[in-house]
Amino acid sequence: MDQVKIRRALLSVSDKTGIVELARALAAQGVELVSTGGTATVLRDAGLAVRDISDLTGFPEMMDGRVKTLHPKVHGGLLAIRGNEDHEASMAEHAIAPIDLVVVNLYPFAETVARGASRDTIIENIDIGGPSMVRSAAKNHESVAILTDPADYALVTDGSTTLAQRRKFAAKAYAATAAYDAMIASWFGLVDQGEEFPDTMHLALKRGQQLRYGENPHQKAAFYIHGGPHVQGIGQARQVQGKELSYNNYNDADAALELVSEFRDGPPSVVIVKHANPCGVASAATLADAYAAAFACDTVSAFGGIIAVNRPLDRATAEQITSIFTEVVVAPGADAEALALFEAKKNLRLLLTEGLPDPARGGLTAKSFAGGWLVQSRDNGITAREDLKVVTRRAPTEQELADCLFAWKVAKHVKSNAIVYARDGSTAGIGAGQMNRLESARIAAWKAKDAAEKAGWAQPRTIGSAVASDAFFPFADGLLAAVEAGATAVIQPGGSIRDDEVIAAADAAGLAMVFTGMRHFRH
Repeated sequence: MDQVKIRRALLSVSDKTGIVELARALAAQGVELVSTGGTATVLRDAGLAVRDISDLTGFPEMMDGRVKTLHPKVHGGLLAIRGNEDHEASMAEHAIAPIDLVVVNLYPFAETVARGASRDTIIENIDIGGPSMVRSAAKNHESVAILTDPADYALVTDGSTTLAQRRKFAAKAYAATAAYDAMIASWFGLVDQGEEFPDTMHLALKRGQQLRYGENPHQKAAFYIHGGPHVQGIGQARQVQGKELSYNNYNDADAALELVSEFRDGPPSVVIVKHANPCGVASAATLADAYAAAFACDTVSAFGGIIAVNRPLDRATAEQITSIFTEVVVAPGADAEALALFEAKKNLRLLLTEGLPDPARGGLTAKSFAGGWLVQSRDNGITAREDLKVVTRRAPTEQELADCLFAWKVAKHVKSNAIVYARDGSTAGIGAGQMNRLESARIAAWKAKDAAEKAGWAQPRTIGSAVASDAFFPFADGLLAAVEAGATAVIQPGGSIRDDEVIAAADAAGLAMVFTGMRHFRH
């Protein structure tokens, strides 16, 4: 059966968006409208003739509305196979009328959780009758259409549906109930029962955008947004201008936003990222000064990079950013002059987040591999001054301590093995992703020397810098490379069986070194 004329429609929605317009269009096509509770009231207030569900079932709504649609005259009207003699005989015997269209969206469970409602209120916002109707209608999609998304309402206003439409609606409906149940199961396990890693883990994701390709042109990709409560991240950012974001844009923009969020309560700060690694980070009195310092760290890698800032963009900063090719800029806001400057760069993507995520927030991260997933809690470890342990004869000065903590925040977001030199609130050199820590230290020092030559400085900024290592130095050689580069202070987790050897080398070189007791591997 391809074309089905809609003679009777059952409407029961929590989100009333577009429901009056749909009902009015259906009524104009001669469709009988059956509805429940609040939806029926809204339709009647709009002047539409509506039949109560209790009139259809011959049974009143009860138990505060918990029981109203769980009835054979509802589900019989949805599940009966049209043209099946036995089914039609049962319908005639029990006075069950067929229902051709169901319009349902479910109780706002996720929104109720997000607003911090009480446990009893959350439980009451677990929909039972709605998912049951959705599943019944979707199962019998050969004859019945199920709408769960207001975006699809316009497709049935002519009073009929095609089989192709009904199949698409059914697929969408089962995805909606699966996501809904996944959110409920996750809340019960993770929140209500406090299980950090429940026996079964569900992901409820909604496609936000189909991408042109993946990490490489031969790969396909899409961007999905978590269906439950979320932070104000890249997925929720408003794209003001520019081309569509690519897979790599999303990945790099997220890395930049996560790092700049480490400085959300600090002075104006700028992060420049390339291939998910920071290539320049700085804090200063103004955002423009911070950008200039971050850019100077690695002017080559910054070309075509991703920039994130912790303050609304102003004209001075926008002028610097637009002076070279930049892929994406992420900011909590932007003034009118900055927006006007960016508008001239049609390909530059500007994302406004209206805030920054909390770097100390909880949550889980996941990585897929052949045959399974690795799931862990977010690396939300924060190191404060009082957490540091001085292990050398010389304690760091106040400036060295500030540079150590700055470098440590950056190193947390650099691919391992990570070495970061910093001085006066700016990265001097960054060594990322090497197979041994010594090479990362050497590469970071070389990059600092190259930056100094390009800028015409008398010496690289590693002279008098602090150096951060994301994990302990297994040997003294990495630390000695930092000494050779001119570092005077070191921050590292400690915990190596050769800590004594490393501490002795630091003392011999006159370095100040502090241990954090916390590692920040990022593979």
